[in-house]
Amino acid sequence: MLQEAARLRQVVSRYERVENECRDVIELLDMSGEEELEDLAQLTGTLEKDLDELELSTMLCGPDDDKGAILTVHPGAGGSESEDWAGMLLRMFRAFVDKQGWKGEMLDEQPGELAGIKSASIEISGENVYGYLRSEIGVHRLVRISPFDSQSRRHTSFASVFLYPVVEETDTEIVIDPTEIRVDTYRASGAGGQHVNKTDSAIRMTHLPSGIVVQCQNERSQSRNRATALKMLKSRLLARQREEEEQKRAALEGTKLDNAWGSQIRSYVLHPYNMVKDHRTGVETSDTTGVLGGELNRFVRGFLLDPVLNRPRADK
Repeated sequence: MLQEAARLRQVVSRYERVENECRDVIELLDMSGEEELEDLAQLTGTLEKDLDELELSTMLCGPDDDKGAILTVHPGAGGSESEDWAGMLLRMFRAFVDKQGWKGEMLDEQPGELAGIKSASIEISGENVYGYLRSEIGVHRLVRISPFDSQSRRHTSFASVFLYPVVEETDTEIVIDPTEIRVDTYRASGAGGQHVNKTDSAIRMTHLPSGIVVQCQNERSQSRNRATALKMLKSRLLARQREEEEQKRAALEGTKLDNAWGSQIRSYVLHPYNMVKDHRTGVETSDTTGVLGGELNRFVRGFLLDPVLNRPRADK
């Protein structure tokens, strides 16, 4: 209740701040002369920025938008080329998390054969994390001159991004029967020191009814890895439940929603020109370096403000 009260106070204070800024601009306009023009320009610039943030926050009305999230990245077919691209995407998202002032904790990371990753999962905590990052769910495509091709030919690589809302301990919406879970232990790979690499501390958890598999090897303790894996499993099950609800709602409304989970949502072209384009919203930029360095706000904003991608929910 205290956490919910704090969240609501932030919502109210955001509205009050914009209201006060509007009042200040109006008062300054009434008395403005040449001396006040500089102050007026500064105030209107601040007001415009805060209005943009307020407009964006009004689109975060989904049942899980205020939650933290578990983001996972998997390479597509293509061996080292796709694994390297998946690693680039992971670095991009971690940079975005830092720019937003959120906190990211690596849950599981399987390094690639030569470069990049075979898979990775990161838990992100902060305000409205799931609401902002659900714009990234889907297949990301890269076009570049391959660093792994001795003839320097152009290659196309794919990687998939999935996002699951974090389920809190007090959340009773997802209840898992312990008899429906198979738990396997194994020795962790990659960095982590002697204890991690020489004991069976890593956990692989399988939900038998759904076939969902999660794994965690980040912690030194098997019990902590088990607790984290259970949280990941609950988040996956909640995401599946939400997806099924959305499909039923679409069927009742007689509409068909784009399946962002399996569609190509964005292309990153590094050769023969520089461009990043979101295929759902049409938002694009030539600043590929900035985007891969975590500058994703233009794509997040384009997604959240799109009336088709963010239709009003019937239960809201």
